[in-house]
This record gives sequence, C-alpha cells and structure tokens, in this order.
Amino acid sequence: MLKLRRGVVTSTDPLTVEVEGRERPAWADRSLVGEIEPGDEVIVNTEALDLGLGSGGFDLVHVNLTRGLGAEGGGGAHVMKLNYTSLQHAVEPVDRPLEGEGPAAPPPVLVLPLHGHLAPAAWAAAQARPGLRTGFVQTAGGALPGTMSRDVAELRARDLLAGHVTAGPAYGGEGEAISLAGALAAAAGLGWEAVVAAPGPGILGSATRYGHGGMAALDTAHAALALRSRTLLSPRLSGADPRPRHRGLSHHTAAVLELLLAPVQVPVPEVEASGWPTPEESPAGPEAGMLDELREACGERHDIAVQPVDLAGYAASGLPTRTMGRELADDPLFFAAALAAGRALAAAASGGAR
Repeated sequence: MLKLRRGVVTSTDPLTVEVEGRERPAWADRSLVGEIEPGDEVIVNTEALDLGLGSGGFDLVHVNLTRGLGAEGGGGAHVMKLNYTSLQHAVEPVDRPLEGEGPAAPPPVLVLPLHGHLAPAAWAAAQARPGLRTGFVQTAGGALPGTMSRDVAELRARDLLAGHVTAGPAYGGEGEAISLAGALAAAAGLGWEAVVAAPGPGILGSATRYGHGGMAALDTAHAALALRSRTLLSPRLSGADPRPRHRGLSHHTAAVLELLLAPVQVPVPEVEASGWPTPEESPAGPEAGMLDELREACGERHDIAVQPVDLAGYAASGLPTRTMGRELADDPLFFAAALAAGRALAAAASGGAR
C-alpha cells in the first residue's frame, strides 16, 4: 500500500510539511496538484524520506485537501498519462496522426545514460554549433515528472534546449508523447535539429546487471535506430565514483552496449583534456584500463569517436558542476564524457562523418 500521511504545509520556499509533529522536506508537482500555500492540509507520500533515499529523500505531495479538489481536468484531451493510476490525467500527445504525409526523417539522437549528462551535453552541442535547435526527450529510468528538473528549466531559459517532451510514463513536459518512438518521430515536426534523450533526475538501481534505470538507454537507442536516425550513446564514465561497478566504464553502459542489436556511435573525450588517469598515475589501479575497457565493450560493432572537450569553459558556464556529491574537479571524466557526446551530436546534426 502507498505510505500516505496527513500533513500541514509550514513553508513553500523550500516546501516543508509538518507530519506527525515533525517538519519534513517535500516536493509537489504543481502541474498535477495545483498551488500550495502555508497552512494547507495535504496528503504526502512519505516512503522515500522514511527509507533515507539519496536523490529522492523527501516527501511527495499526493493531493492538496485545502485547495486541490476543484480542477476541471484536461478539457477535450482524451489520451491519459499515468493511466489506470490515481494520478491519471488527460494530455494532448505530440505523436503524429496517421492521416497526411508520413513523418519527416528524424534528426540525430544522443542517448544519455542519466540526467547528469544533460546540461554538459546540451552546452557542448551549442558551443560546437551555435543556434542548434536541440530538443530534450525525457524517458523512464529516473524521475517521471517533467517539472522536477532544475537543469531543464535553466537550459530552456538559456535557449540551450529548444523544447522538452516527456515520453511513455514520463509526464509534464511542454509536449507529451505516448511512446519513445512517437516522441522521436515528432522531433522534426517540432523544429528540432537534434535530440538528447535521457531519464529525469535520479536513477533506479539494484546493483544487478540489468535491473537499473540505465537500461532505458537501450530502449531509446533501439527506437532511434528503428526510425533510421543517427544514434549516439554517451557512455557513463567516472574516475572517482567510490562504487567499483561505476568506476571507469559504468556497468550501466556496458550492459547497454552488450545488448544493442545494431551499432551506435560512442563519443569519448580526448585523453589529455578529460581526466583519464594514465598508467603512470595509476600503475596498479583499474583506472588505467578504462579506455581499453570501453574499447572491449564496443568491440567491432560500435564506433568510438574521440572528441575534444572544454572542461574549463563548462566549469565557467554557471551550469551544474556537481554529480552525486562530487564536483567537476573531483571527477572531470564524468563531465568530459557528456561534453564529448554533445560535441559529437552537433557534428552529426551538421552532417559530419559517421
């Protein structure tokens, strides 16, 4: 059963709810539950905070009992998101109708392993090709609400993203798509010249080979490939993650590369600029074999494309430079991988060599 509790809003900036005599951090998707004011009586889902989860360690407002029970709903829309749950709501999908001309050829698609790659990838694409209209397709695998990401809001405000579509179970973007394929097929009609696709903030994981949110990249890449889009996969790399399964080439990316049914391009940063540890720096550690590990995972099927990166420029951009408690200076390789991927996307959108 859902772990629901009654509470009273004590603050809205940041949102805080008193539950059973204790003030607790909370988040509300106002696109679903409406506006919230201090003193409102709310129902919150307390499961994540009670479990002490990291990226999702706060209560979630399920309904505002004070002012959230008078909404009119979706009007004439009849396609449901979060269908057959108590949070189902009607949306107008961007998926193209069957009538009329067939879908335009989809632009190139960069598949990201997690939300933390979005800002550096979008920035690098815009630096490589100013004015490039890059759209963001939010997939499953992480947070489903499209309104949760501060990164998306910042990138949209800076015109580094041309739009935001939430696909499949994800919801609340500027556009809604019933399926991943529908979102990608609609990209050209939305005026996008390139697509970045990634989960929302946070990512599911069970420390198993295939039981994690990173597997969403497999579905996204297959949808892009099936639509005959040029498909790039940004690898999740780290030189400082304390978990062995994510140090070097993350097992998330390794699993996707293993299971892909067709080749993709895998951009990687230049060694000199990215924080790749050299054998001299780490003569006995696993970091020394990271590039070889990626080459082995790609085999002869996937195309590794080396790209220059500008870590200093990104660090000065004012965009996020922190991931999972680590700053860019602590783990430059994580950000360098995303920067390389964004630059490769810009080249693909300009018709660069495959």
